[in-house]
Amino acid sequence: MSQQVQSHWAFKRTAETRRVEDALRQVFPNTDAYRYNSASIRVRVIDDRFKGKSIEERDAMVEPLLEQLPKEIQADIVNLLTMYKDEPHDSFRVHVANEEFENPSESML
Repeated sequence: MSQQVQSHWAFKRTAETRRVEDALRQVFPNTDAYRYNSASIRVRVIDDRFKGKSIEERDAMVEPLLEQLPKEIQADIVNLLTMYKDEPHDSFRVHVANEEFENPSESML
């Protein structure tokens, strides 16, 4: 886990989310993933190489690693947050997305 304190979502890890983390940590060591509900996996990748890059450029850096995963796992990844370390302080959008990752709202499923 990328944080030293146990997060609210840590108990939501599954075999599938561990596979996502393992695949991404080959290049991006600070990666976390958890199953938000039965149909959705959330992924957060924190890396300073994302600074100054668009969301599309960031996704292009991450997607080749995700494509190594089984199609069923790829299909469940509906939230991919790529950010650099201090970005939650620089961007309100990233701050809100990171807060939702850290403290997931209740799922309707």
